[in-house]
Amino acid sequence: MTTAYDLLLVSLDVPSARPVERGDLSLALAGAELADLLAAEAVTLDDDRIVPGLPPATDDRLLTEAGAALVRQPPHESVEDWLWRRGDGLAQAYADELETQERAGRPRYRLLAPRNGREVAAEAPDRARATERWTSREPVLASLAAALGIPEGAADEPPVPADEAVVTVLAAVNGALTELEAVRQRRRVEDAAFDNVWRGF
Repeated sequence: MTTAYDLLLVSLDVPSARPVERGDLSLALAGAELADLLAAEAVTLDDDRIVPGLPPATDDRLLTEAGAALVRQPPHESVEDWLWRRGDGLAQAYADELETQERAGRPRYRLLAPRNGREVAAEAPDRARATERWTSREPVLASLAAALGIPEGAADEPPVPADEAVVTVLAAVNGALTELEAVRQRRRVEDAAFDNVWRGF
């Protein structure tokens, strides 16, 4: 299992300061994939540009897909652009992959997503690994979760990863989440203004 799967399980299992929106989770999952690609030396960063290397040596379908989706011709894609492009619908893709694995008959541990009531399957060993990373406050997982407001009421900053490239990715995730929330806020204001106009007629 990858950091993205671990983050998905944490987002389902650990109370958050606010409901985790699907779009937010998708952006964070794209960041998790990029962190794993960096760890596998399948990519490097040139400033904020993603420079692909050899395809990742993994049997994980979605991480392999992420590696294949990299822009291999210069000018290479920025981390921010990657998050928005790769993150499109990614939360649903990971949830669907877990369900597909369950239908294939692999032994699983069942999780209940508290916010939407949807039961999601996760293999017991995979959940144990995610729990171990979470309780040890592994820097990448803890930072991505913190960006999503997990856990609820957290006062301490997560540990800072030693790899500067990963720090760049995490900063880009936070920036993208802030931008997405600003878009939502503008839409709420516009919708409220529109409603007020119609009430005047």
